[in-house]
Amino acid sequence: MVKPRSLPISWGHVSEAVVQPESQYEEGNQDESIDSKTSVPSDESVENHSPAGRVIAGQIFLDSEESELESPPQEDEDNLRSQEGESIAEEISFLESPNPENKDYEELTKVRKPALTALEGTAHGMFLDKEYDECTSDGREDGRLWCATTYDYKADEKWGFCETEEEAAKRRQMQEAEMMYQTGMKILNGSNKKSQKREAYRYLQKAASMNHTKALERVSYALLFGDYLTQNIQAAKEMFEKLTEEGSPKGQTALGFLYASGLGVNSSQAKALVYYTFGALGGNLIAHMVLGYRYWAGIGVLQSCESALTHYRLVANHVASDISLTGGSVVQRIRLPDEVENPGMNSGMLEEDLIQYYQFLAEKGDVQAQVGLGQLHLHGGRGVEQNHQRAFDYFNLAANAGNSHAMAFLGKMYSEGSDIVPQSNETALHYFKKAADMGNPVGQSGLGMAYLYGRGVQVNYDLALKYFQKAAEQGWVDGQLQLGSMYYNGIGVKRDYKQALKYFNLASQGGHILAFYNLAQMHASGTGVMRSCHTAVELFKNVCERGRWSERLMTAYNSYKDGDYNAAVIQYLLLAEQGYEVAQSNAAFILDQREATIVGENETYPRALLHWNRAASQGYTVARIKLGDYHFYGFGTDVDYETAFIHYRLASEQQHSAQAMFNLGYMHEKGLGIKQDIHLAKRFYDMAAEASPDAQVPVFLALCKLGVVYFLQYIRETNIRDIFTQLDMDQLLGPEWDLYLMTIIALLLGTVIAYRQRQHQDMPVPRPPGPRPAPPQPARRRSNPLCPPDGRQTRKGFAENACIRCRILDQWSPPPGRGTRKR
Repeated sequence: MVKPRSLPISWGHVSEAVVQPESQYEEGNQDESIDSKTSVPSDESVENHSPAGRVIAGQIFLDSEESELESPPQEDEDNLRSQEGESIAEEISFLESPNPENKDYEELTKVRKPALTALEGTAHGMFLDKEYDECTSDGREDGRLWCATTYDYKADEKWGFCETEEEAAKRRQMQEAEMMYQTGMKILNGSNKKSQKREAYRYLQKAASMNHTKALERVSYALLFGDYLTQNIQAAKEMFEKLTEEGSPKGQTALGFLYASGLGVNSSQAKALVYYTFGALGGNLIAHMVLGYRYWAGIGVLQSCESALTHYRLVANHVASDISLTGGSVVQRIRLPDEVENPGMNSGMLEEDLIQYYQFLAEKGDVQAQVGLGQLHLHGGRGVEQNHQRAFDYFNLAANAGNSHAMAFLGKMYSEGSDIVPQSNETALHYFKKAADMGNPVGQSGLGMAYLYGRGVQVNYDLALKYFQKAAEQGWVDGQLQLGSMYYNGIGVKRDYKQALKYFNLASQGGHILAFYNLAQMHASGTGVMRSCHTAVELFKNVCERGRWSERLMTAYNSYKDGDYNAAVIQYLLLAEQGYEVAQSNAAFILDQREATIVGENETYPRALLHWNRAASQGYTVARIKLGDYHFYGFGTDVDYETAFIHYRLASEQQHSAQAMFNLGYMHEKGLGIKQDIHLAKRFYDMAAEASPDAQVPVFLALCKLGVVYFLQYIRETNIRDIFTQLDMDQLLGPEWDLYLMTIIALLLGTVIAYRQRQHQDMPVPRPPGPRPAPPQPARRRSNPLCPPDGRQTRKGFAENACIRCRILDQWSPPPGRGTRKR
């Protein structure tokens, strides 16, 4: 068994991590504020001459290991120049020569680079026992002006050169660009209004026009995706090329994406791989993720599980370290094919009316609504943006009403701390104790964390283990994760990898991202289990797809719902490059529907086929059936019934798809891609009807048609086959005769159903039986003022007719139970 390489990450290791603010699909660190980057050095910093470093005129010169530099010998200045001038000139020319083996040249360029930030080229420095307050060329055979130096040609030979007018103008321009960039970022991260975000990008565009690298990265991605700027792929491409020339990993990765997808350039997987590789070497996490997926699936490279593991593990380490105590945001995966084909299916999104209804209930004091809205705003998702302020307010209301769940989540927020809630171990411990005393598993887990890491209390592993066990017994994933970590590391218990594996598996079933990460580490190193590279890669891939770039899924979905199909398909295509199966299927669906105009008509189906294929390889049933359809009808490829049959069979065997079974039945019936077999056709039709109730009607029609085909085949094989030898239904009724027959059968079936429904409606409604009839009474003629008792005619005309009608009525009675019987 391989010894574990490192401890698995648990909440305790990442409790100080904060949820990242709004992402613009960048993997870099958050941008620093203006004060931390562009502030002018103070007088104290300029005059500082500490041994660790010396700040002179805005430049930092690292001293040598010696704390004090030796002063040059006390000689006459002219004599020194004459004696050492030649050697100085040689050394300077050597220093300035771009010799790859010249290590001092590298240091010289580092000195020159910060010269752009020098303060008007003045400084206080000693050189040859003479103090200089402004630029001078003393000691320089080339006449170049300098303003500061730690000059000792026997030791450092470092110069701080004065700015030229061109350099000064460039420095001022970069300072202005930095101010523009910081202003734009402040607006961008501080508001959710589209109008203000557009204003922020105007500042960023100005900074980008001044060649500010970070602004160029922001604006180029915004132009690519159409984020608050008009989408312009060509302009984005030019910016990416400029960034690539400057060595920007983000620019290299984006250019690789353009070549991989053929947007704005001719598609070239070889160039894409080169740019992705350079981006990964520069530390771009998106590039690492793309390469991990390509090595895992064998796209453009030889399939290599170990190479995929290397890239995915690196990205997963960053994702796991960013997970906060509250868990971060929720990844919402919505499949466009399923949503369009089944409009009634719940996509997981909450309607605005429903959210307002819950808000109304919460305002009226409904505790469950308050807790639900608090969790929704804490993690985000389901169409609701993450908002810690609202989450805190709702939890506070519910906690004041005595809800233990709200108390526990308040403890989490105080334990982690944020801009909204100040970090306080004491307050967190207070809420955790109150919730744990009420038996709440979230509070028990939080209290266990406090005892495990000594947050507000003394470290006590026994109590930590006790509370984690209580939380785990109630199925709370945090308790299961921490219990697994204690068994893995042997903290408070004897080290037991099997128990650790058990609890990590339980936590992973609840969707805990760190449980997936720890399981991946165990499978990658073979700790407690047999080493499995394939399993480790799948688990690491799952972790990587929970990174902050996954927020782009919802952005793409919102673009699609708003009718901006071009923006949606580009975002899905980039996520598809990273290996998101849902993005691959959604991109293929948009291309299949021909809704995006950025792709030429001749390119639509081939690209859709490519992404259907990638999604199918990750187990998506609809994508597998689509592959069969594309090969059956020749969309984006040649008609190939054999390949179509293979895809349908895979979907039938692996995913038990009723649609695939029906298609297999049809191909067996017609002999397409397989030998004709009526019996197998019926078998697949029956299997489709059993697999899905929705398939019963089409299966019934197909079986009716199949019966006709079977009858004709039987006739051909009987003794009278000579009569029907020449009978060919395709020639007699045309190649589409089976469709005509199915239409006729469907019409007949509809007629029968309609007739039966009408007949059912015309049937009299059954009535309850009436009371028992009364015993027979002596016959008595009805009294009629127009008919005398003896039946004689008293009046002419009308009276006579009335008497006749009266006698007729006397001979009949209403139905039994509703009147008198017939006499």
